[in-house]
Amino acid sequence: MSATSGTAPDLPTAAPHTQLSHRQIVSILTGLMLGMFLAALDQTIVATSIRTIADDLQGLDRQAWATTAYLITSTIVTPLYGKLSDIYGRKPFFLAAISIFIAGSVLCTFAGSMTELAAFRAVQGLGAGGLFSLALAIIGDIVPPMERAKYQGYFLAVFGTSSVLGPVIGGFFAGMPSLLGIAGWRWVFLVNVPVGLLALVVVMRTLRLRHTRQDHRVDWWGAVALSLGLVPLLLVAEQGREWGWTATSSLACYAIGAFGIAAFVLIERWMGAEALLPMRLFTNRTIGISSLASTVLGMALFGGIACLPLYLQIVKGSSPTMAGLQLLPLTLGIMSGSVISGQTISRTGKYRVFLRIGAPLIALALFVFHYVAWDTPLWQIMIVSTVFGLGMGFMMQPLMLAVQSAAGPGDMGIATASATFTRQIGGTAGTALFLSILFAALPNRIAEALDTARATPDFQAALADPANAEFVQQLQTGAVGDTLLKDSSILNALDPRLAQPFLQGFAEAMDRVFLVAACVMVLGVVITWLIPQISLRRPAPREAPVIAE
Repeated sequence: MSATSGTAPDLPTAAPHTQLSHRQIVSILTGLMLGMFLAALDQTIVATSIRTIADDLQGLDRQAWATTAYLITSTIVTPLYGKLSDIYGRKPFFLAAISIFIAGSVLCTFAGSMTELAAFRAVQGLGAGGLFSLALAIIGDIVPPMERAKYQGYFLAVFGTSSVLGPVIGGFFAGMPSLLGIAGWRWVFLVNVPVGLLALVVVMRTLRLRHTRQDHRVDWWGAVALSLGLVPLLLVAEQGREWGWTATSSLACYAIGAFGIAAFVLIERWMGAEALLPMRLFTNRTIGISSLASTVLGMALFGGIACLPLYLQIVKGSSPTMAGLQLLPLTLGIMSGSVISGQTISRTGKYRVFLRIGAPLIALALFVFHYVAWDTPLWQIMIVSTVFGLGMGFMMQPLMLAVQSAAGPGDMGIATASATFTRQIGGTAGTALFLSILFAALPNRIAEALDTARATPDFQAALADPANAEFVQQLQTGAVGDTLLKDSSILNALDPRLAQPFLQGFAEAMDRVFLVAACVMVLGVVITWLIPQISLRRPAPREAPVIAE
């Protein structure tokens, strides 16, 4: 029977009415959580250490590439993993995703420039695209909707744990000059190898779902068109500030991207049930609106994660380890929101209320971040971070539940992948756009702060101090601005009186980023109010998967 005809492809070949026991589900969860932990840890560990990495590789202003390259490839392959796993089964693709991720991590360890790091992070992304979506799809296969919030809470616990450990581990490695003869920050990627190998072993031993192979066409042309649409648009989002938004190269990217997206839509319509992202999914009101909400959420999430560590390390002068610890209130908010929403949804089946609370909380937090200055007390930043995280926790699980509940059993993999896909589209675009706004505004903001500082007695005294003669010379030639955009670590050893206008410039440039993000999230508030409530009190699929003998 066709995988797209309404019957779930991962159905068992025996015991058609047997559901998995709690013990069997937990045994499967062990392997899935390790795979998800691998991807979640990498996101948080890199976010805290990227400033140190970029400074060492002389490319602070190009750090967005290390993130966007990862997000571009993971975004493109996410629906491909969902479609292929719907056809051929989840396990082989989950194992392949882990293996590719490990290989990409090893390559990142040997990066010698930001360009090489971006290329190797793209390899990592090819694996990461399957880790989140396939883990969630497998749970969607084996657990009925009403119970799903409870078991997905395990995944959110993994996300929360990685959010706590990642910044601390990333800061620890980034703060070390070397370990066993290898630069400290390179261990940020190397640590993925043992975790990944353990995940491979556990998944091979625990994930034993029966699957009957079903041959269908794979929408490779759709994947090519999607790449052709996304890559040029994300390229211009990152490079537009250097090229000029109306330069010939930018206009060419707009045109190629628009052509790619139009071709993707036409190909998906032509492929019909075999499409990489079946268009019929998005005609479902719940899936269509939830996908828009996921896109906006991704922009806010990745934009905040990209900017907050930079603020703490550059403006506040925190070490990578300390910045990781200072992000714990954000993590606490995410974990608290996830636990509260998950437990409540499990009891009541109502998820829409959390969407309508979470989106305004995120918008409010981003708007308040807009007023954070270079000398704002840390305790105030931590309070806002907690609110930001709480809003995220309220939205992440309910959006996934809404999409999975609206999809039929045969579309579980591709529907889950579509939800992950749209969130990553937002995250990729948000990271490229927000960091582009930051570094585009930075020179002017620093120049304005310097002009103001030159009139103050403290700054004049610092200029006259012989100990600052070398920096004063760079300031006079104008070379210091370009140097800071490549390597911000020079601020750490600078006279505080001279460093202040640069810190102020960084903070004011980030203000603009948070204001734009808040405006985007206001749109998210409107969208979440349009998401309908679907009852989660539905029976499990008629033929629940069983563990193979």
